[in-house]
Amino acid sequence: MSIADKIFIENCTDIIENGFSTENEKNRPKWDDGTYAYTIKKFGVVNRYDLSKEFPITTLRYTNWKAAIDEMLWIWQKKSNKVSELNSHIWDEWMGDDGTIGKAYGYQLGVKHKYKEGEFDQVDRVLFDLKNNPYSRRIMTNIYTFSDLHDMNLYPCAYSMTFNVVDGRLNAILNQRSQDTLMANNWNVVQYSVLIHMLAQVSNLQVGELVHVISDMHIYNRHIEMVKKLIEREPLPAPIFKINKSVTNFYDFTVDDFEILDYNYGESIGKIPVAV
Repeated sequence: MSIADKIFIENCTDIIENGFSTENEKNRPKWDDGTYAYTIKKFGVVNRYDLSKEFPITTLRYTNWKAAIDEMLWIWQKKSNKVSELNSHIWDEWMGDDGTIGKAYGYQLGVKHKYKEGEFDQVDRVLFDLKNNPYSRRIMTNIYTFSDLHDMNLYPCAYSMTFNVVDGRLNAILNQRSQDTLMANNWNVVQYSVLIHMLAQVSNLQVGELVHVISDMHIYNRHIEMVKKLIEREPLPAPIFKINKSVTNFYDFTVDDFEILDYNYGESIGKIPVAV
């Protein structure tokens, strides 16, 4: 059993058996028929993935890892908020009349800030510190910018990263305020695991741990039966993650530079209802 499958099954089992129902709360999300999308949830979930031992992609069902990486590159490389620059339709629901998602996600990472060494955006500052002061305890990003929230079509869910190097290994903490477990859990884990691999390679570091901190980890009411069937499946061995090029510049990576070998997975669970 892969560690990603083990953690996913444990999280889902705990939410279903011990989670808190939001049925009596006023919820923002609704289903397409207009009814409120209630959840069962757990607060303060912390998961750890040792990337030096295994790439954390679930085998219970297919994770569209190329689309996940593409979105991560859209945010971290392109620093974009333009939906047309993303090679999938996952942000179409949140696109405004100007074709953007507002001052959210990649937009925030591209804003330059003043430091004593000069002006950097958040991504370039991380790259600078990993190269020049890798053992700093101040290497982080944060896209939850309160002064711009009114201009964001969706507040950031995964909003901050804190990087820490231990004995030549790059570790990171991903903070997420809210997570739709069935739709987004492994999607996010794959994205930020690949990001750590990228940053480690261009900084002459080895990969270490991804620590994923989720404030509100939930399963929507119309997803519960699908999740129950999913976690009853027999997990398969973890695949192998590979970077095919010796890229030294963070901005030279493309989706085609990554490969997941021997990725076997369970059958589709069908169309998943989406709450918006």
